Amino acid sequence: ASLSSALERVLEPVQGRPLGELDMLEHAELDASGNAKVVLRLQNPAYRKRSELREQVERAAGAVQGVRSVKLEWHVDPPGRVVGPEDPVPEVKNVVLVLSGKGGVGKSTVASNVALALVRMGARVGLLDADIYGPSIPTMLGITGQPMSDGKKIIPLQRFGLKLMSMGFLLEDARSAVVWRGPMLHGALLQFLKDVDWGKLDYLLLDLPPGTGDVALTLSQRLQSNGALIVTTPQEVALQDVYKAVSMNLKVGIPILGVVENQSYFICDGCNKRHELFGSGGGMKVAEMAGAPLLGQIPLSPSVREWGDAGTPIVEAAPGSPGALAFVEVAERLVEELAGIDGGGVISIDRSGGVNRRLPVMR
Repeated sequence: ASLSSALERVLEPVQGRPLGELDMLEHAELDASGNAKVVLRLQNPAYRKRSELREQVERAAGAVQGVRSVKLEWHVDPPGRVVGPEDPVPEVKNVVLVLSGKGGVGKSTVASNVALALVRMGARVGLLDADIYGPSIPTMLGITGQPMSDGKKIIPLQRFGLKLMSMGFLLEDARSAVVWRGPMLHGALLQFLKDVDWGKLDYLLLDLPPGTGDVALTLSQRLQSNGALIVTTPQEVALQDVYKAVSMNLKVGIPILGVVENQSYFICDGCNKRHELFGSGGGMKVAEMAGAPLLGQIPLSPSVREWGDAGTPIVEAAPGSPGALAFVEVAERLVEELAGIDGGGVISIDRSGGVNRRLPVMR
């Protein structure tokens, strides 16, 4: 049997169906020296059976006559949103808004670490710092310098394989304030979307400013996002503002993909006991109100803060740490939520339906 036909019969471990039937075998080639190159397509970047499937594919390929070695590569190819004719980022498959009604809950920490977790899964990812007045992504990712232009579009900066754009890159002095009225802010935000050469991306995350103001309204009207990732902390004073953000999303027709509870608990050195310094249950309350899943609880860890301040988010700096693993779990559950996957592998989705409601905005 040929290499392709042998591999098409391999059963995918989650669904138990052949790779050929699932259209997962993208490429299979055998050169004259007996080296087999195999590329498998993954619709789910968080696919949890990679090692098991790799073993099965290598075993099946090794049994084919003439094969001496097998090189397996993964091509991450997630499903995407419906893109309208006026969409500012038509080549971006999925757009996720990271928001909260409250400042200081860790939106930028969550956005940068989740984005890097997606990059580490093999996805093409961009992160837009949409907080024009308080851009913090340059500090969190340890990157400065002004983006260049190719004459037509602005070229985003890159760090750790992540494409980045922020108002912070355009300020000559990091401590200078942006003193703008609303219309200028909206113009800048839309420019950061349509005038930046994001290229083909699987995921673009937008780190939004706190509150329920104009920025979210502008985005809901101009950009067909997949939905919002709501960030909260457990205490009641934060919840009251986060509830307002949930309410705003529901009114303007932005789906809520899930909730992240940041600063959820603290584990001290030596005692291994969870200390819930800011109370408990806040994330679940928001999730219940939003009718969305609680995607994860991030521990209150000095190392998360230290690495963020040092310009290397913890997912990149210490990937095996409890804080990093909590962010990775959020990223895994987020991509499954985006694709309608229930922890499994490959799916087929009908995306023809669904009309986003729009809140009329008074001018």
